[in-house]
Amino acid sequence: MDRNPVVAGRFYPGTKQAWESEVRSYLPLVSTPRKALLAMMPHAGYAYSGAVAGKTLSEVIQTETVLLLGPNHTGLGRPLALWPNGRWLLPGAHLDVDEELARSIFEAAPAIQADHQAHLQEHSLEVILPFLWAVRPQTKIVPLAVAEPSLEVLLRTAQELSAVLAKWPKPLLILVSSDMSHFVSAQQAKELDGLALQAALERDPEKLYATVHDQRISMCGMLPMTLGLATANALGATQASLIAYATSGDVTGDFSQVVGYAGVVVE
Repeated sequence: MDRNPVVAGRFYPGTKQAWESEVRSYLPLVSTPRKALLAMMPHAGYAYSGAVAGKTLSEVIQTETVLLLGPNHTGLGRPLALWPNGRWLLPGAHLDVDEELARSIFEAAPAIQADHQAHLQEHSLEVILPFLWAVRPQTKIVPLAVAEPSLEVLLRTAQELSAVLAKWPKPLLILVSSDMSHFVSAQQAKELDGLALQAALERDPEKLYATVHDQRISMCGMLPMTLGLATANALGATQASLIAYATSGDVTGDFSQVVGYAGVVVE
């Protein structure tokens, strides 16, 4: 089954010529991109988060297949919902789902279920696809919407996922889609996001999970980042770095209510 775009013309331009041109303007030339296990990039409208997203993705080597972990803003579908096959369409382009990797993940991780409903109206993964296409049009994807609230289930699933990825014959990049604090002042966003990002940079999924819960940080991708970090750790991650941080206020000039955007790379 193919997945049609739902936020083209809103979060990003509605024609290939327009979105490709804008995306390429956000992708700086990096002489030595990193062989990363995981990257986290934002998914807001390109005017707000495109620069952070592009800078982050440019820092890593984009593998032939990318495992996408994103939040579920709609509340629809399964808690761990994987789109199993077909294509994800963009205006004038598409990316194929890596059906072989999807099947291997289903076999190894019983909590992950084939599900279209969680993805049909969800924007968090769609918004980053034009970046992947611009870097490598033949990129295959495995899109997973993560709404599972149980830390225990997330950590167990990370072990199961890492076993699949460790045996995969080619390198794989885990790409987490997340914005940071929502609709707080720029100063509050910087303080709260700093706490969450510190846990991420320490590569501590349990601390990230607890910090976001305890401090009531409105980081929409905390659950996928918890799963992604735990998976990267199981694959041998040794360091993490903050690539960029910005807020919507940097664009609008209104710092009273902002959304935060961060780019993180784990190697």
